[in-house]
Amino acid sequence: MALPDLEFLKHRKQGILGENQSFRSAVFLPLVELKDQPHVLFEKRAADLKVQPGEICFPGGAIDKNDASPAQAAIRETSEELKIACDDIELIAPLDIIASPFNAIVYPFVGFIHNPQKISFNPSEVEELFCVPLQHLIDQDPLKYVLHLAVQMPEDYPYELVPGGKNYPYRTGKMPQQFYFWEDRIIWGLTARILHHLLELLNAK
Repeated sequence: MALPDLEFLKHRKQGILGENQSFRSAVFLPLVELKDQPHVLFEKRAADLKVQPGEICFPGGAIDKNDASPAQAAIRETSEELKIACDDIELIAPLDIIASPFNAIVYPFVGFIHNPQKISFNPSEVEELFCVPLQHLIDQDPLKYVLHLAVQMPEDYPYELVPGGKNYPYRTGKMPQQFYFWEDRIIWGLTARILHHLLELLNAK
C-alpha cells in the first residue's frame, strides 16, 4: 500500500479534538473605568434560570453557527446581555481556552467597555450587575482547592482489552477551583478560574 496523500492537510487549521461534540461558548471579561479606577464588571444570573441560577458570571454564551469566530460571539453576547452597541466593546486579547471535563469548551476574552453609563440588562436573565475594583482582586488571596475527577466505567466495559484489566492505573483528573469575595458575593467556578488566569497574567508582567 502506497503512502497516503496528505497534502490536503497542510493548510488545515488545528482544532481541539472532540470540539464538535462539546458545548462551545465565548466569554468576555469586561473592564470598565469608574472614578478613574479600573473595575471588573460581573453579572448575577436571575434566580429562576434553569442553568446556573443565581450564580455570578461574565457576559457570554453559546457560539452560534453564524458567528465568524469565538471573538465575534463574545462581542455579540456581551452586546445583547448588557444592551450596548458593539462599538462600545473593545476586545483586547484572548485568554487561554478552557477544555472542561464536562464536555464544554470555553473561549475567554478580555477587554474594555466604554461608556459604561449606557449599560443595562434584561431582568428575566440577569438579577444585577456589579463592579469590583481590579486592585481589590489583585490584592486578594483567593481560597484555592483542587477537585479530583475519577474515571467511572460502564458495566460492560471490556477490561480484557486493557493491559492489567481492572487493575489498570487510570489517572485521576484534577481541576483547580478558586473563591473570590466581594462584600456579600462569592465569585467561584469557571468565572473565578478565568478571573484568576487574568490576574496571574497581570501579576507576571
